[in-house]
Amino acid sequence: MKIFSRLGWCAASLVLLVACAGHTPDGKALPDAPRFLFWSADEQPLGYRFIERIFPTRIVQRGETTKPLALRLMKHDVRYRYKGETWSTDRFMKNNRIAGLLVLKDGKIALERYAMGLTMTDRWESFSVTKSITSTLIGAAIKDGYIHSLDDDVTAYVPELRGSAYEGVSIRNLITMTSGVAWRERYTDPTSDVARFSQLIYGVGKRPELKFLKHLPRAHKPGTVFNYNTGETSLAGFLLERATGKTLSAYLSEKIWVPMGADRDAVWMIDRRGHEIGGCCLSMTLRDYGRFGQFVLDDGHGVLPKGWTKDALRKHIDSDNGRLGYGYMWWTNKDGTAAALGFFGQTIYLDPRNKIVIVTNAAWRKAADMKAFDAEEAYIAAITKALK
Repeated sequence: MKIFSRLGWCAASLVLLVACAGHTPDGKALPDAPRFLFWSADEQPLGYRFIERIFPTRIVQRGETTKPLALRLMKHDVRYRYKGETWSTDRFMKNNRIAGLLVLKDGKIALERYAMGLTMTDRWESFSVTKSITSTLIGAAIKDGYIHSLDDDVTAYVPELRGSAYEGVSIRNLITMTSGVAWRERYTDPTSDVARFSQLIYGVGKRPELKFLKHLPRAHKPGTVFNYNTGETSLAGFLLERATGKTLSAYLSEKIWVPMGADRDAVWMIDRRGHEIGGCCLSMTLRDYGRFGQFVLDDGHGVLPKGWTKDALRKHIDSDNGRLGYGYMWWTNKDGTAAALGFFGQTIYLDPRNKIVIVTNAAWRKAADMKAFDAEEAYIAAITKALK
């Protein structure tokens, strides 16, 4: 798997959110909201497990029945050579600060490990993995008839953007990051578009983000140039709300969480106006990460349009990474694999040809750590080889 070096992140200014309760159920102090992206190595595991006690969230309800994942455990641990040394699952988990590792083969559990206090019933923060879930909901909305086509103009659903650079931008352009609208995604620059936009998300008032987006200029013809745009992941969420008339959490529950037989309710971080953040911050159990990955590999069990997975996971545009493509908010590889990735090591890796899903819940010391990426890439290659 080829993992990219720059992860997009929709919540660059989560420090502006209001903190909720500050303790775990057994009384341990939780890290504070303003330092979300800078929690210490000791704070991360607690914070990521109990995000709903730190930030405002909305519940994504599971159904009455949990669909069990059958076990077909690997008989032997994987051992492989990496950088001239012998590695194993335990070494990989320790090196990459992995709290949860799940491998599904043909929909069955081949490997499942927990560490850092995480248990089978605990949720874990997803960061930008959420983007791929939002794009999957767009597929469901097409199947349901709420959205006519990916070729529909964005402005048909978000009329506030009429007369702006979003005129002529399709939903397909939106979820492939090819809108052509000018945007600077620089997290360390307080004057960048992502920084100013994020402050609006967590401010007050009625949809000031749309006013911000409306005044952005056109830089390229839609569909021609990839430009990672956090604002447009939120816009995709706005569009879904308008099309379906439902909250993102309610629609996710109806179309995915209940049909896939989730273990536990998920929670989705919301802004100050009570809207879910379209590009970030769903928390769920390790097995529910795996169930979602399998749900996509199985083409949505009738919830998604026929062939959606194949289209969503293929390259629609070359990314700015150089070696990776981009699908419908999934990062794609030349070998047909794809991944939903989030800061600090969150991964849902999909291998349609070999029918493999690999999930990592992690607490890397850096938001985007290239050494950790390389180690994960080597482990995925080893597991894939062992399961073929």
